[in-house]
Amino acid sequence: MTTEKLAVSIPAEILARARRSAKREHATSLSAYITAALEQKSTMDDLARLLTEMLEESGGPLTAKERKAADKVLLRPASRRRRA
Repeated sequence: MTTEKLAVSIPAEILARARRSAKREHATSLSAYITAALEQKSTMDDLARLLTEMLEESGGPLTAKERKAADKVLLRPASRRRRA
């Protein structure tokens, strides 16, 4: 993977937290720590976009009534669920 240098402005308190976390997590460098964080964020953004597309194709998110019915079935103890 090729790399590029980038100059960014980060609030001092966030940068300090990132440095502490990178050190605690034994990251090879602050750059490696930030790269991993950006990778995770972009993955989550991709998943959110996919979920939005899926909801649009399926008619939208569950209604409160549908969610309640699903919770009733899914949160029931396994011994009381129907076997398929």
